[in-house]
Amino acid sequence: MTIHQDWDKADVAGLASLPQPEMSWFKGSAEVPRGMPISKRVFDIVLALVLLVPLSIVMAVFAVVLLIAQGRPIFYAAPRMATPTRRFMHLKFRTMLCQDDDSGVTGAHKHWRITPLGRFMRRTRVDELPQLFNILMGDMSFVGPRPTIGEYVERFPLVYGQILKSRPGVTGLATLIYHRHEDRILARCKSAEATEAAYARRCLPTKLKIDMIYQRNRGLGLDLWILWRTLRIVLYKDERPRRHGRR
Repeated sequence: MTIHQDWDKADVAGLASLPQPEMSWFKGSAEVPRGMPISKRVFDIVLALVLLVPLSIVMAVFAVVLLIAQGRPIFYAAPRMATPTRRFMHLKFRTMLCQDDDSGVTGAHKHWRITPLGRFMRRTRVDELPQLFNILMGDMSFVGPRPTIGEYVERFPLVYGQILKSRPGVTGLATLIYHRHEDRILARCKSAEATEAAYARRCLPTKLKIDMIYQRNRGLGLDLWILWRTLRIVLYKDERPRRHGRR
């Protein structure tokens, strides 16, 4: 299996004409459970309110520091899909220099825009704290598929029709399993076209498969395990690779 591919060596002018992944693995698959359980929503609200008590101070401090160091806007708000038909504004602290025509996935071609403070916030995940408000507003959950743009939902409506039966999550199974690998792939992309090609044809199909696995096995036990693993990664950088030699 090829792990890395230098997408910038491809014919950039012809990337747009390449066929989209067929998602043949999805055809004929059984539907996942419908909707979001009430117990999961109650869990999200209670945990978000509990976390906001101490973390509101942290967010206030970083908001002031960002205002002094980077100026306005403090927040980065981008449209994402809560369901296959409903958008919401995904909130994060701004970690990059502003650019009017900014769009698409962050690859190596955008790394120059990440500020020194932004790098620290991304590494510690402080930039994601404003998503607590997305959770309280009912647009997101603590655990679920990562928020996606409308373009990908339009490309793969059948898949996302199943995946977005769960609210987008701050973390998720695909985030745990694939995040570092995705970063390595996109870090090799030096242009917006190469980044888009690598993400849409390499990263996205794999992430959707993992999201479908989560959907079919979702439950409080799995959510708590994902949250625990995410916390260990944030606090202790516990991202030890799994052994593949044993079955």
